[in-house]
Amino acid sequence: MSGDQQVITIRGEQEFAARAGHLFAGASSEFVCAATDLNTWSRRDTREAIADGMQRRTDGPVVRKLYTPAALTDEEQRNHLLTLASIGARVRICGTGLLPHETIIIDRRVMILAGAAVAGDREFTVTTSPALISGVHALIEATWEGATELAAYLRRDPPQVDAEGRRVLRALGEGLTDEAAARRLGLSLRTYRRRVAELMRLLESESRFQAGVHAGELGLIS
Repeated sequence: MSGDQQVITIRGEQEFAARAGHLFAGASSEFVCAATDLNTWSRRDTREAIADGMQRRTDGPVVRKLYTPAALTDEEQRNHLLTLASIGARVRICGTGLLPHETIIIDRRVMILAGAAVAGDREFTVTTSPALISGVHALIEATWEGATELAAYLRRDPPQVDAEGRRVLRALGEGLTDEAAARRLGLSLRTYRRRVAELMRLLESESRFQAGVHAGELGLIS
């Protein structure tokens, strides 16, 4: 990318690997990645080829990876993160479910934003704009400071929710009204609302929607 071309759009992972894959191997001081989970590439072989180029280096940058608890609900993803941590990457889990599909910042000079998959492939935005990179890096840094190291997060005990509480969480996840949910569960409206308030406190959620998201991340409504 030339100095005067601060933002480019790349369509498709193969084109991305061809045009921007070298940026990963070129990281020298810091490689930061933030995403909801590891399902950010639809073409696994392309992802692994790019990652391999960086992981083979012995003089690589400080690698920091930030994910939500959704990355831990799948055993393969969880084991992959543990492997990354074992070889020196810093991995943290944050409480928010609002991270983008994937944001990568390399040496604070290049930023890659992955979009949602469309027709089985993704669109990527690559920028060298200092103002854009600085702003996004600051947001990621603030989230990182409030996040928990992977090992510490995995040592935490999940909240204990009884069978009735799980049924209430499923009702929240389905978007039922309080009246409809209470009727389905055979509870009075007052009891249902009390249980909802208790579960929101237990799951450290500020809204019913957030409680449903957290419950899903923890496998409480599977």
